[in-house]
Amino acid sequence: MEMFNDLTLLTTPVVFTVLMGIVSLLVGSFLNVVIYRLPLMMQRQWRSDCLEYLKLENDVPTDTFNLALPPSHCPHCQTQILVRQNIPVLSYLWLRGKCANCKAPISIRYPTVELFTAIASMMVAWHFGYGEQAAAGLVLTWVLIALSGIDLDHQLLPDVILLPMVWLGLILSLLGIFTDSATSIIGAAGGYLLLWTVYHGFKLFTGKEGMGQGDFKLLAMLGAWFGWQYLGLIILLSSLVGAAIGMTLISLNKQQRETPIPFGPYLAMAGWIAMLWGDGLNAWYFG
Repeated sequence: MEMFNDLTLLTTPVVFTVLMGIVSLLVGSFLNVVIYRLPLMMQRQWRSDCLEYLKLENDVPTDTFNLALPPSHCPHCQTQILVRQNIPVLSYLWLRGKCANCKAPISIRYPTVELFTAIASMMVAWHFGYGEQAAAGLVLTWVLIALSGIDLDHQLLPDVILLPMVWLGLILSLLGIFTDSATSIIGAAGGYLLLWTVYHGFKLFTGKEGMGQGDFKLLAMLGAWFGWQYLGLIILLSSLVGAAIGMTLISLNKQQRETPIPFGPYLAMAGWIAMLWGDGLNAWYFG
């Protein structure tokens, strides 16, 4: 009976939301690792494959480099970061944003990603409450944050993340988590073909590439998760946010007009908003 009461307490909205916020701080710390290391891992593999194909000497380092190894260390002095120095947000404040050994500055992005992950996760937990939708929504939130960070750094949306998430969205539709299977399948196909058409139409008339092909797959992923009815809303929201931020950066001389702006973070933001408030926004817009 006592164990049952404890479980009931953990599933109450406030306790569940706070618990997910604490857990997501740790997840945010791991997402920082994914954002930094995964593109480097992919670049190593690409270079190795190219050198092997060209039958040239492979000069790719052979040391172990993945999401787990080597352990976290300062990029300046290479000193390994201790567990007490790697507590999300708190360690940054305690160290005053500097390496404990060489006093080199630590990027503010690390605690920002951790804190943003916790806040976004708490909003998902509060919105859905304890259950399957919350679990799926949290996974999607974490993935969208990782994809956005990688796209901002490298203008890259990795297939190794996108494609499994498309399949996961289709599988979840079998359980009716967010939508039904037919709507999910049409959403995945429609999301991909929609941006594919825009991409080739823009290239045909201008001779330039207006977006990366990873954006096609990201919208297909969101279509698989939520269904085709949300595609218009996601495109509209991402375009409005992207245009507003782009014009702001240009007006502040933070961005040149010719410099490509990654579209993935805006799609991710729009997809996350659609997950929480898509029904209401669609009803308001079409009503």
